[in-house]
Amino acid sequence: MNKFAFGLSSYTLKTFSGFSKANIKVLGKHHIPDGSVIFTANHFTRIETIFLPFHIHNITKKEVWSLAAAELFDVPVLQGFLNNLGAVSTKDPHRDELILKTLLSGDVQWIIFPEGMMVKNKKLIKKDQFSLTDEGVVRRPHTGAAIVALRCEFYRERLRRMKEMGEPEFERLVQIFEIENIDPVLDRQTSIVPVNITYYPASPKENILSKIAQIVMKEPSKRVMDELMTEGSMLFSNVEITIRFGEPIHIKPYLHDPYIESMLTVKRKIKFDDDIRSKQITKKSSIIIMEKYMSAVYAMTTLNYDHILACILKHFPYRRDGIDIYEFKCKVYYAICWLVSNNTCCLSEAFLENQIHLLTDDRFNRFSDFFAIAESTNVIEIIDGKMFKDQTKFITQSNFHTIRIENPILVMANEVEPVKEAEIFFKKVAQKSSDEIMDLVKKKVLEKIEVDFSKDYNDHYIEGESKKRRIGRPLFLRHKDPIAGILLIHGYMAAPEEMKAFANYLHKKSFSVYVPRLKGHGTAPEDLAETSFEQWIESVEEAFVVLRHSCRKIIVGGFSTGAGLALELSTRMEDIEAVFAVAPPMRLQDLGSYFVPAIDTWNTMIKKIRLDTIAKEFIENHPENPHINYARNPIAGIHQLEKLMEHLESNLKTIDKPTLVVQSRKDPVVNPRGTLKLFNRLGSDTKEYYIFDYDRHGILIGEGVKRVYKAIENFVRQWV
Repeated sequence: MNKFAFGLSSYTLKTFSGFSKANIKVLGKHHIPDGSVIFTANHFTRIETIFLPFHIHNITKKEVWSLAAAELFDVPVLQGFLNNLGAVSTKDPHRDELILKTLLSGDVQWIIFPEGMMVKNKKLIKKDQFSLTDEGVVRRPHTGAAIVALRCEFYRERLRRMKEMGEPEFERLVQIFEIENIDPVLDRQTSIVPVNITYYPASPKENILSKIAQIVMKEPSKRVMDELMTEGSMLFSNVEITIRFGEPIHIKPYLHDPYIESMLTVKRKIKFDDDIRSKQITKKSSIIIMEKYMSAVYAMTTLNYDHILACILKHFPYRRDGIDIYEFKCKVYYAICWLVSNNTCCLSEAFLENQIHLLTDDRFNRFSDFFAIAESTNVIEIIDGKMFKDQTKFITQSNFHTIRIENPILVMANEVEPVKEAEIFFKKVAQKSSDEIMDLVKKKVLEKIEVDFSKDYNDHYIEGESKKRRIGRPLFLRHKDPIAGILLIHGYMAAPEEMKAFANYLHKKSFSVYVPRLKGHGTAPEDLAETSFEQWIESVEEAFVVLRHSCRKIIVGGFSTGAGLALELSTRMEDIEAVFAVAPPMRLQDLGSYFVPAIDTWNTMIKKIRLDTIAKEFIENHPENPHINYARNPIAGIHQLEKLMEHLESNLKTIDKPTLVVQSRKDPVVNPRGTLKLFNRLGSDTKEYYIFDYDRHGILIGEGVKRVYKAIENFVRQWV
């Protein structure tokens, strides 16, 4: 191998990666040992033969060679490039000799794909063992990587013993293997490192390569289009590629056999590779090692949204009247929560974020993208909000070379089969009844809310400044037979305690009431300084889901910033009967003299310092309710408040639900003129504006609140 050519090819790949839109994440680098290493990886696309050596080389700084399909070397354009990159044809007559020599020296690391083919359908499990179907023939994965590793470690150990014994056999072996420096060879050991490569999303799409092929080839075959659409998507469609290295399998322990031990120390010349007994022992050991690295490779599959959705859909019981889409979403949500809490599988980093969006507006298109693929390939049909699936799509295998474009949903489901624990759990979840899953999701969300509050409170508690736990703990006042559920949202720097009196009033009027704790509130100002307005929205969504699983009808309302969040939720959720907003600010400028010092500080700082330092700055706050509100206002919090208002302002016209806006004429915090502007921009045909003559901001606490309570109650009752 020409080292200059190898380096040049690596540089070319690095340059090419700048044009690729693929997002490649490399995990488990610490598992790669020094020494003679064979990497065994799963094989889904041809591009793995190219980008995997490149990334391993970046980590180890050693040349990385790999075995590649012989037909790739028949393409003149690829042949020279693959040779320079360190790819060796699987049909090269000197293949085994080359691998052994370079591996023993430790100067070169090798990649071997044990499937021996691209597993396009990702179907690897048959009768509870790893099996592949190649041109209609069922076979086991190759043991070549294990055999090469055993040979390498055998000769290393024999060299060590012959040297210690001072035998001429030592010099003969040194010459055969062309070893220049024996000490590093004897200091190393041979290991196999399992590697998993997972793609998300892994569905083929039209791309520049497939479009060029259609122009140049006129009528390209389905197989060609499958490969170009799949591999082109990996390169040019923002696909997330996760490369995960597992714990190394050290080979030396597999030499502990009496017969092998005798061969290691015998002084005469031996033919380890031709000895019948040693071949039998090696074959037996190689199968054990193969099972170990295959299990490790596929146990590291990075489970993502497509995996979960495909498995839940596959195992969802047949229903003549169709599958309720929200029930399907609940099962997916619950499955992901279990995966995260169980912490035994490799997961997409996205799973570590709040998953409540799956049950609300699907703003990251996890479901809509999946449904689009499933519908276009006739796996499902969506009619009037119900999903009808064709179960035969999960039973009948498509053509091996075209399955990725004909039935990608089955490919997604197949990839999970080796992760047995997850597969079994997904099946159980899919088969739960609607009532059971609704109850489980409700309990899971409530549990998460309580855990999050306890963690945030403990992590940020400040002696003498943080309020008592009961001030910040969410309130859920259940009614046995509620007229409706009311979601009440507190304001900025406040806590659920701010809404407690109004919540009790509504509960006595036969409503179930939930008052969430907005993230960053009810703990300490430092917590709020680290929180985004998107996290406030998630807090509201969690409360909304709890009420949705508890009541038939839902009303949403809030105070001040909470009012803005109530309006924001109503722009996205259909199943809200009506919304009320008490003292909602539309712009930061509408916050009046109460926030002037904060705004002035913000405007000065924003010109001088970067946003990442803002979270460290606070200004003094003098709240109307010091037993509830923070005494310090984080500048970063004001920035998030401004972002929320900007986000809401452009969407006010989309609100089509009955809306009530309530304002105090002498509010020292929110300018009534700003509230009126907000009211006029509401898109609802049914909207009311009430103004009270109080000289305070918090008109839901204190003297005269019953008038405000009654006005809101009367409005609410019209819509339930």
